[in-house]
Amino acid sequence: MTVDADQEAAVTAPGAAAPADTRAPAGTAGPAAEAPAARHDLLRLATAGSVDDGKSTLVGRLLYDTKSVLADQLDAVERVSRERGLDAADLALLTDGLRAEREQGITIDVAYRYFSTATRSYVLADTPGHVQYTRNMVTGASTAELALILIDARHGVVEQTRRHLAVTGLLGVRHVAVAVNKMDLVDWSQERYDAIVAEFARHATRFGIEDVVAVPVSALFGDNVVDRSDRAAWYTGPTLLEHLESVPVGTDPSTQPLRLPVQYVIRPRTPEHPDYRGYAGRLASGVVRPGDRVTVLPSGRTTTVEAIDRTRPDGSLEQLDVAFAPQSVTLRLSDDVDVSRGDLIAAADEPGLLTRSIAGTVAVLSDRPLRQRDRVLLRVGTRTTRALVEDVVDQLDIETMEHRTAPDGLPLNAIGRVRIRLAEDVPVDDYRVLRRTGAFLLIDESDGATLAAGMADAPDRAVGEGI
Repeated sequence: MTVDADQEAAVTAPGAAAPADTRAPAGTAGPAAEAPAARHDLLRLATAGSVDDGKSTLVGRLLYDTKSVLADQLDAVERVSRERGLDAADLALLTDGLRAEREQGITIDVAYRYFSTATRSYVLADTPGHVQYTRNMVTGASTAELALILIDARHGVVEQTRRHLAVTGLLGVRHVAVAVNKMDLVDWSQERYDAIVAEFARHATRFGIEDVVAVPVSALFGDNVVDRSDRAAWYTGPTLLEHLESVPVGTDPSTQPLRLPVQYVIRPRTPEHPDYRGYAGRLASGVVRPGDRVTVLPSGRTTTVEAIDRTRPDGSLEQLDVAFAPQSVTLRLSDDVDVSRGDLIAAADEPGLLTRSIAGTVAVLSDRPLRQRDRVLLRVGTRTTRALVEDVVDQLDIETMEHRTAPDGLPLNAIGRVRIRLAEDVPVDDYRVLRRTGAFLLIDESDGATLAAGMADAPDRAVGEGI
């Protein structure tokens, strides 16, 4: 789920710069798919852990041991560490950038870190561990393919660990890496490690998380983070970085139906392009080629893709033989179809569903509780419409893992199920099948504040039924 689709979408049009391509699906050809093997794989991951689990130190260790820290940054960290009377550099200072974070020794806001190895590039969303900042984890994990969850070996699985697992499972994050940290403080006890991993696996199964890999580490000393430790002879698995290097990334776009939320209608009306009309946005899923039949939702009109355009860095326009998610492109259609921002261009043979009623799970991101009968704005993709919270069905109790009634609504950081009535037909996918077009936001219509992020269940009404 992308918390703000517009932040990710990039207009590609005559005279506009285009973002770099990412991996190409197997079997594609043409300019957009040249030499995909020559590009680094990209893994997006999000960290999560309770307060004092050592998450900032672990992230700092990853940056330091992969030589992703600039010399002046390291000098500043070493200077501050000496001023605090420490014998060695406090690597947590590499990640806790806010003054309040440094003073309190906790992570408050989501921060994005970037590092690379010889074979893979990483975008790491460093999310807070404190319970009051659970909403920030939702933001950080919304685009992640892997969640890195820390556990303090002394304390084991705690309530916040279960909360992070709940968010991870609900957001559809496919892979989980568990760093059982501070193993040096439990004398590298295999028995303690095995007990923690077994309990974590039981909870992960309840949230439908199947791919879990655990690693015993000491972030402070670097054991099993990047370099293998000789203090845990009983552990024969990969180091944390070795696992991050090998975990599968990406989804083959050719296995998913086409979805292009229209961000912008482009009509330059210039001497070079007097009659140009293109529909720009970022491909949320699938592959598209000239000649493909597509359906525009919510109108239901079907037409053919005439051309696919992309702007080169120098401003010149090129036509593509194929485009694939998550590229940003401009489509030209063969018919004069009414298409506006917020519409969805979809595969004609798998156009998805239109609905005026959404049932799904939400995570509350606002101090204002989400209550039954609240009038809100709902955003899915690039489309925003008026909506009514028809029912707050229940709330997930993180302690017991059971759903219970929520008569007073859902407070900040709560996770619960809702039903929402929409003012108009909106194309929505099942979040479990198509993550980007199955995600939605609930927005306060009075001030534009984001109230909740949601994951839609399968819609219950097909295109053409009762429209």
